[in-house]
Amino acid sequence: MARARFCDSKPLLDLHAKVDEQWAPLRTWANACGPVDRRQPNLEAEESGVTVGKKETESRWAGRLSAQSNESIIMGFHEESILCPAANINGCVEEPALLFPPGLQGLHSLQALVPSLLRHEVQMALEKLDLIWDRTFAWDVFIDMMRTQTRYSFPSADLPWQFTDATRAILVDWIIQVHELMHFQEETLYLGIHLLNRSMRQIKVATANLQLLGMVCLFLAAKKEECLLPEVTGLCSLMDHTYTKHQLLRMERKVLTSLKFDLSFCPPLHFLLLFASIARSSAMMVWMSHYLLELSLLEGQCVVFLPSQLAGAALCLARRVLQEPPTPEGEAAWCLVSTLHVGSETTLLRIMDILASAAATAHTRDNCATFIKFSSVETMHVSRHPGLKNTPCLLGRCT
Repeated sequence: MARARFCDSKPLLDLHAKVDEQWAPLRTWANACGPVDRRQPNLEAEESGVTVGKKETESRWAGRLSAQSNESIIMGFHEESILCPAANINGCVEEPALLFPPGLQGLHSLQALVPSLLRHEVQMALEKLDLIWDRTFAWDVFIDMMRTQTRYSFPSADLPWQFTDATRAILVDWIIQVHELMHFQEETLYLGIHLLNRSMRQIKVATANLQLLGMVCLFLAAKKEECLLPEVTGLCSLMDHTYTKHQLLRMERKVLTSLKFDLSFCPPLHFLLLFASIARSSAMMVWMSHYLLELSLLEGQCVVFLPSQLAGAALCLARRVLQEPPTPEGEAAWCLVSTLHVGSETTLLRIMDILASAAATAHTRDNCATFIKFSSVETMHVSRHPGLKNTPCLLGRCT
């Protein structure tokens, strides 16, 4: 701790004193995806060709999801979509960008239904989450998210020799505290940690300057995601003036040059909220999966996984922890979400095992910023859920 020049003499946050305080609600999309529906379609303003195609597509739906059997999830779906699973919808040819789980490989009728159904659900979810302004481009946005996410993972979890996973975990925990203190958007945190992971592998940084690197990465993420930015001198004060303003700005130029000014990133939080919306997840389920997903930021071995894999594993583990009573509509919606999990079942189980171990010991760790952050009233006390203590047993890892 002292070697890394962390602020021992002047602690940034007294986390234990804030457990019972009334924190301000986190400004996340999870708070914004409540019952408020901002969709106000104006069919009269649309072009005639697009309107006709849209009506033809919507006429194929007989109602909401209803689980009747494994092979007939949706009743009343138009026969034409079964004959052509990659149908031409609104003039756009659907591309096979999804991988189906092994259990669904033999269900030919289900595979024929999924593409068009999935397109509709993705459009509705993205519009509900305010991620798009026009539903026309919703599917294209989703396809781009799925394609480009491979750029955001790392081939190996190994760090340079001067860093360890414990040192990285301490730094990430401190960044979470700064992020919470500054009331930044949740996307800023995920982007900042992603920039830190890239910078630690591309820049030669001494251990004494590791805290400065973390602050610069969070500052760059805020420049991309936030409307209001803190003063540079204020950031230096958060580091107990260990570094000067000139050192911070020089490190910022160094990071931007090494990253070639590429700050693009689609965080796993976007996939999580998208999956949760399609799966008709409850508020408790969203917060629990969000907590598990943020725990993955502290785990260095999670950098090798895709954002969609982390989101899918977090949501699946949250379902096992909460064990909410199943409903026909919920089970049918979850069956549809399962088609979005890119990767093998072994990969998902491996991620769930990592998250389960982290959640079971989160309350006993020194790096407990995430645990306390999600123990407030606004987050429904999900980090204190009794089911998290036995999470490894839910995966058959009892010792």
